[in-house]
Amino acid sequence: MISMGVAMMAPALFGGCDPIITIAGAMFPAWLFCALAGLLTALICRPLFAASGVERFMWPLVLVYPSIATIAATATWMIFFNRL
Repeated sequence: MISMGVAMMAPALFGGCDPIITIAGAMFPAWLFCALAGLLTALICRPLFAASGVERFMWPLVLVYPSIATIAATATWMIFFNRL
């Protein structure tokens, strides 16, 4: 029973660990910036792959482009917000 309480409190406790970005006086969480970078990367890759003819060899596309977005978002996090 105690471990269930700890599991329920964890998101509230870890919410303050997220880095914050200030843009024009407004504060945004860093994961939002990373998600946007991943989305933009996938949107840029789509026409490039289609024009070069590579897209017909990549299947299923419903998994390919979200994977590209995830990789780009993770890479953005590691480059800009990694505190090692």
